[in-house]
Amino acid sequence: MSLQVYYIIISIYGWYYWIIHRKKSEKNIVSIKRISRNLFVVLLLISAILWLIISFILIKYTDADLPILDAFTTALSITATWMLAKKYLEHWLFWVVIDAVSTGLYIYKGLYPTVILFIVYTTLAITGYLEWKKSYTEHDAT
Repeated sequence: MSLQVYYIIISIYGWYYWIIHRKKSEKNIVSIKRISRNLFVVLLLISAILWLIISFILIKYTDADLPILDAFTTALSITATWMLAKKYLEHWLFWVVIDAVSTGLYIYKGLYPTVILFIVYTTLAITGYLEWKKSYTEHDAT
């Protein structure tokens, strides 16, 4: 449940961020950005710390089948959602990894309708990345 609360808060933040930055933009849009190497390292470090904390919680307090992998996808999802709110192109790559790993988890658990859903999610994340990259390149050229 706490993860859903985070998603609501970060969605409101993203909505607010996009509105404020859209008003400041000449073209009335929020530009797609590329992540800097330093920020990427910081986000990976934060994701790793979240992964450890969530893993500990899942191992200690739940009967999760695959707590380490569940924690991995959760930690990266938290990071990727923040990146989306800031409109970083690379957030789509995080989702490709998250969705692909989740597909494997659901195959292992025998949840085949969910496997199909996550294959669709992975495909959408790849498509989203390619579309945003195209838009970024076109915007960068103008």
